[in-house]
Amino acid sequence: MDIEENVEDISFLEDNPTPEDLEPTVFAAEPLAPDTPLYRLHLDYANENFIAGYRGDPLRPGDKVMVVTPYGRDLARVQGPLSCCCGQVSSHQGINVPWIDRLAEPEELNREMRNREQERDVFHICQEKIEIHGLEMKLVLVHIMAGEAKIWFFYTAENRVDFRDLVKDLGGIFKTRIQMHQIGVRDETQVVGGLGVCGRCYCCHAAAGKLKPVSIKMVKDQNLSLNSMKVSGPCGRLLCCLAYEHNFYSEQRRQFPPEGMRLGFDGTQWKVVEANMILGKLRLAGDDGRVLSVPASAFEKTDGSWRLAKPAETVLSAAEAISP
Repeated sequence: MDIEENVEDISFLEDNPTPEDLEPTVFAAEPLAPDTPLYRLHLDYANENFIAGYRGDPLRPGDKVMVVTPYGRDLARVQGPLSCCCGQVSSHQGINVPWIDRLAEPEELNREMRNREQERDVFHICQEKIEIHGLEMKLVLVHIMAGEAKIWFFYTAENRVDFRDLVKDLGGIFKTRIQMHQIGVRDETQVVGGLGVCGRCYCCHAAAGKLKPVSIKMVKDQNLSLNSMKVSGPCGRLLCCLAYEHNFYSEQRRQFPPEGMRLGFDGTQWKVVEANMILGKLRLAGDDGRVLSVPASAFEKTDGSWRLAKPAETVLSAAEAISP
């Protein structure tokens, strides 16, 4: 007897990219030769990684360099060299790789430290102005650029925000260019960090980089409960780990008969009621009331149809009976 489970509508957990997410990143840099050595760089304030080329002396992990970032000319921290060259990355990933200008000078490092202290005051001033203007937005991060006269303000908002008056106020106070950047709640969690239900650091924070969109289809493909409390993270969106594991489940599903399919052997019809991708087993319910756990390897797909790959006696001897 089939038990129908109440299914919750969790469509609100899916990612809704902001307009900025849909725009490609463009670096204002000259083209690099295909054999240019590449380094992976990290932006501490945004918790983002990107790749850049450099032909000077080898850089060491932890070095600070001046480079054109997705936000403008700024300091970035070297994580390490890449084993592939520029030509391989550009052709396979379709990205525009910028140049690393040089190692950061001592004065630039000192200025960066002063900027970090000043950013706290800028953050509080901006928050006050947001409240004065009655804007429905949440300020997440403030960053003062090291290589340009510009301050970035990262914020989240449910809808578009008319911040023209806010920008005028901030520009008048700080006498520099003001750049407002709307990010999603998932991006906010990537910057702030924390611990997930698994007890480890958030995937989006620990494995910094471009966040992969997560869909409800990934939840269904992994046979997870459509319960918002179980499949959502602290950001209020679907768990990042669903995207990381999706390729495994997609590949595994090709080796399994689909759920709901009926297979005939041992004198009865069996319905596939569950597929356990991790254990590699199928749960079958027979018309005669029996319920079995059978290795998925007992079946094979031939000419578009699923059938037993082994004699029925062999399959039954390897099966485990389950109380219905």
